[in-house]
Amino acid sequence: MPDSCLVIVKDTAYVARPHEVAVTFDEFKRWVYHGTIVRRAFGYREVRLQTHRIGALTRPFLTMFLLRLMARGTCLIQDDHGASISIDARTLARLGRRTVRDLMHRARLLRDIEREIEDLGSSPASRPRPIDQRASPVYLRTDLVFGLTSGGSVGHIAGVLNKLDGFTGPPIFLTSDAIPSVRSDIETHVIPPDGRFADFLELPAFAFNDVFDDRARRHLEGRGLAFVYQRYSLNSYVGVQIARRHGIPLVLEYNGSEVWVNRNWGRRLKYEALSDTIESFDLAAADVVVVVSQTLARDLVHRGVDRDKVLVNPNGVDPDRYSPAVDGGPVRERLGLDDRIVVGFIGTFGPWHGAEVLAEAFGRLVARRPEYREGVRLLMIGDGPTVEETRRRIRAGGVGDETLFVGRTAQEDGPAYLAACDILVSPHVPNVDGSPFFGSPTKLFEYMAMGKGIVASRLEQIGEVLDHERTAWLVEPGDVDALANGLERLIDDPALRERLGRAAREDAVAKHTWYEHTRRIIEKLQSRYA
Repeated sequence: MPDSCLVIVKDTAYVARPHEVAVTFDEFKRWVYHGTIVRRAFGYREVRLQTHRIGALTRPFLTMFLLRLMARGTCLIQDDHGASISIDARTLARLGRRTVRDLMHRARLLRDIEREIEDLGSSPASRPRPIDQRASPVYLRTDLVFGLTSGGSVGHIAGVLNKLDGFTGPPIFLTSDAIPSVRSDIETHVIPPDGRFADFLELPAFAFNDVFDDRARRHLEGRGLAFVYQRYSLNSYVGVQIARRHGIPLVLEYNGSEVWVNRNWGRRLKYEALSDTIESFDLAAADVVVVVSQTLARDLVHRGVDRDKVLVNPNGVDPDRYSPAVDGGPVRERLGLDDRIVVGFIGTFGPWHGAEVLAEAFGRLVARRPEYREGVRLLMIGDGPTVEETRRRIRAGGVGDETLFVGRTAQEDGPAYLAACDILVSPHVPNVDGSPFFGSPTKLFEYMAMGKGIVASRLEQIGEVLDHERTAWLVEPGDVDALANGLERLIDDPALRERLGRAAREDAVAKHTWYEHTRRIIEKLQSRYA
């Protein structure tokens, strides 16, 4: 389409107009990696990048150069906040100069970070005073990930923040980006990165410490604070700085080693030694470390973290938002599900989620029970790394017509989609490298609160939370036939679905609400400074 407008979509939702060709940013990167971008040079009348926030772009100089390469005419970036940048020679020259300047300052940035960590470590903090529960806690979200509308991290952040004032004064939320589902009455200050070192991997997170700390000083100066709660993120130590400045405890929420994940599941970090030093420093400096599983707790103790300050606190759910009372009828009607039995999965399609195993199991099940072609549908909610492999297995199993992929949905829409299902599936698989599964799937607790029949893998915490034939039907992780048999059992037995769902809901309300999750954090903190 040589006269068309190409729209590249990054970290946002966008519906293409008739004259536009829309592709994801991941697809655009594949054009670059495979060299096919050369064939597209000056191939479009207009090229536009639609993104969540322009200032949060990674590799902006390279990205803008490649966008400009494909456009014969207009080339620009627009974001969800109304900002717009025209990509021309002047813009590229300005970004090029900034990239050269950052390159020249790179070594100094790393030296400054090393010196700051050394100085903080050599001057041990005085013991924080007991927490004043009438004062405000400060919640820090420092991840350089933007435009999130759903997922486990979104649910966890909102879950804790929305319940903190049940135990303390009004919380203060300092965050790199707005998070859906956080109560609108919570004091929130968005602190975006300043763009320094944006064209270099890993360096923006190092530089963000000073940006975040400087803005935090302004927002928190002179205010009585209860404690700092930081959701650990790679290369961030700003929680330690704020807690020590105010003489208050630090609670660190630790969901696993980013250094280990990059080393074993991705690309080894360029500045791994410094990142590992910061991660270990955060863990040592925290007064309480909150983890979601026993596996993570054991890992921390092995690393030398004091077991007395580690709190194992599985994820939770808001039982009012996720409830059997939610009406799934409009979703069923819109998707044409009618009176069919709907098997549902929601997630970010990570390698550990097992969505592709569910796809294969559903194909085998329908092959041996052809009557399911009319009466059963598989509903796949979400998007992510394994979605294409999942689609491929659906096609290979011959159940494309019986499966609906609805893509990523907003966090607030999740309950309605789950309510449209009769059976909910958590087909998690073991880590490919043989390491223990250390997660606490948020979807598990949402499924339970919905009061639906659940089929799930008996994997680490999932098998500890759910009881086979009492609150769920459990199967061996990665066993396609066992998963197919579990689905068949619940499809054919509505009474069993109802019984399992009712018991799961009761457990969720009694043990796994975000209120209870937050209460355990406050009690742990109090016990440390009684």
